[in-house]
Amino acid sequence: MLRFNAIRTGYLLGISLILAAIIYFFASNWGGLDRTFKIVLAAALIVLFYGLSFVFARIRAVPGQQAFLSNMFLVAGCIAFGVSVALLGQIYNSHADSYGLFFIWSVPALLLSWITRYNPFYMLSYVLIHLGLWLYFYPTMQSAAYSELESLSIAGMFAIVNLLLFLLTFLHRIHSAPLQYMSFTVFHIAMLAMTNSFAFDEYGLIMNVPHIAVIALGFYIFIKARLNKTLLTLNALALSAFAVFKFIELAEAYSSSLFFAFGLIFVALLLTGNVWFFRYLNRLGKTLPEAGTTDTSTSKTDMTVPEERGSEWISKTVSRVIKVVGVLIGSISLIGLITISTNVNHTEYVLLGVSLLLMISMIVIPESKLDSVIRYTLLTISYITGLAAILWSDQTLLSVLFLIVSIAGWFRSKGKRQQFFAYTFVNLNLATILFQRYQEWDGWNWTYEFIIFSLFILNAVLYGVSYFVFKTGLREHLRDSSLFFSLLFLFWATFFEDVVPHSYMFINIFYFVIVTGMVFAFIRLKQKSEAITSVIFWFIFIGFKYYDLLWTLLYKSFTLALLGIIALGITWWADRRMAHSGKAAFDADHRSFSFMRLSPLLIAIVIVLQLGIIGYQTARSETLLATGASIKLKLAPVDPRSLLQGDYVALNYDISTPPSKTPLQEEEWSRGKVKVVLTPDSQGVYVADRLYQDGEKLASHEVILNGQWYGSRILYGIENYFIPEGTGRTVEQNAHFAHIRVSRNGDALLERLAES
Repeated sequence: MLRFNAIRTGYLLGISLILAAIIYFFASNWGGLDRTFKIVLAAALIVLFYGLSFVFARIRAVPGQQAFLSNMFLVAGCIAFGVSVALLGQIYNSHADSYGLFFIWSVPALLLSWITRYNPFYMLSYVLIHLGLWLYFYPTMQSAAYSELESLSIAGMFAIVNLLLFLLTFLHRIHSAPLQYMSFTVFHIAMLAMTNSFAFDEYGLIMNVPHIAVIALGFYIFIKARLNKTLLTLNALALSAFAVFKFIELAEAYSSSLFFAFGLIFVALLLTGNVWFFRYLNRLGKTLPEAGTTDTSTSKTDMTVPEERGSEWISKTVSRVIKVVGVLIGSISLIGLITISTNVNHTEYVLLGVSLLLMISMIVIPESKLDSVIRYTLLTISYITGLAAILWSDQTLLSVLFLIVSIAGWFRSKGKRQQFFAYTFVNLNLATILFQRYQEWDGWNWTYEFIIFSLFILNAVLYGVSYFVFKTGLREHLRDSSLFFSLLFLFWATFFEDVVPHSYMFINIFYFVIVTGMVFAFIRLKQKSEAITSVIFWFIFIGFKYYDLLWTLLYKSFTLALLGIIALGITWWADRRMAHSGKAAFDADHRSFSFMRLSPLLIAIVIVLQLGIIGYQTARSETLLATGASIKLKLAPVDPRSLLQGDYVALNYDISTPPSKTPLQEEEWSRGKVKVVLTPDSQGVYVADRLYQDGEKLASHEVILNGQWYGSRILYGIENYFIPEGTGRTVEQNAHFAHIRVSRNGDALLERLAES
């Protein structure tokens, strides 16, 4: 099964890389292709992916994987359709990241979800619809102005949508575990947002009641009515998030010594509840029957084992998140309590003394006398408060004292995570000491660079020392941690400008050569953890230095396509080799069937619908370009980047402000669609003259333009102009006018930008 999943992962990686290549290719706005060829190419890609899905549904070129590949290419075809819709927006300069793009894209995704009941389509539909809704209410590059009640209603809408989806999945009307967990999580996020007293002065307090009721109902249902450990864990996380958020609200409103004292009690209760809950959760499946199960043909073991496996990593993640949050709140409470309650001139010394006392106590107390969770929580709080104290005091001697105790805490720590965390604070302490010591050098402009280089050298020396440490546990920990921080600080140094002539290039070459050598050396020596660390830092360097900074989107596209083809080729070769050796996995899973083979007619209808949408949008835009009246408008651009469509300039027209002949009250600004009458001035530039009234007759030189009120501005759907990558600054400097085409009914299409 491991090899079977590895082969599937390889195929999925290859297909994903090719899809990413397609997105980059279209986002590059390459001027070497005319719009007709781009549209034909986009439609051909849709047909290609769906065609590959059909082919793999009919042949057995990859034993055991043909159904999986057929379904993956089916998903890829739906994604290619979305990219094609985005390309149309790029070609005809419609809205960048428009909500309409995602809603149109969601139509075939929803249809394919209904036809196939396939999780990737469920999740794709979910993401697209939520993106569309979010961009509808909060468009990019535009500030949304809503009243408290309107904002609350928007959050409530997201909560209701996700609650309905969750109920459909929980009641098995839709069979999708990922959709169930995602909708449950987003529902609680929306509910928590509705309780925000900072944003909703009038309604936040009231909304606490339904949120608490929902959380309490969740505990009852997931324990008594239908046992579900994963949802129970997520419900516990929702309760923790609610408690923490309310603590922050109260801290802002009632900060005092008493409050911060209660804050420490709150942390103790939070961490105690965390320990108790997960102990209870571990016992729960062993002591309670699986509630709500009526299928006697399926054993309890078959029902609970997948859930146990699925919920284990969620439980660990949630537990760690709660611990981190508890540590942060505990640190803030301790600092706040000492700061407010002490009446001395140098509170930082009191804070440092308390942190040292707490740290030494946790180091000295034997393991058997104190629970490990409590020990490391208090030890971490002492690290954070002590670091705050030495930064506050700015005294090198005190920093050295704290460093000595921190090193003792590092030696005392048990477990990889605890040791790595302690080692991290030792490095932060060292950085503080170096900064305090060398910031006093007059005329020295390289203090920051000197500190980073010093920390790199120190960690590199500690890595060398680790080979001479005899204690196995300490040796492995010191080796892993010092290597990580050595590479981290060296990578940091690759971003420095020239300290001396050509130092930037030298450091980058040095990093690349050293890390590349480490990769091969560690692999040859079979030092797994060091090999993984060096490989990760090698790829990070390539990503930042060679991929993002030096390559254009077009070159990235070709590179990703090549990598995708290589990944598919290697995976296919490995798959065939396993087949010839008799070790090939086969589709034993009852879910491994091709949807293209089962529902070819319904899927064909969806494909025709997608091509029809592409054709309709193209014909509509081409007709407007050919027959619309050409007018010139004055503009003022800025330069962002679209999620799927690449670089563009966002245009702000003079006609975006209401016509001066139509004085309006503020309450009239949000009345929806509007028609604006434009007239040419003496230089042929069209300006807004008045709002169009139904039945009004226009003069021969006048045109109407359809718009939409957005606050005190009017948007016309021609506010984005897509450009080749990296040319935004030139466009900003040179483009002062926009030439657009306007149809008789007022629809507009942005044609080009010009200096005059």
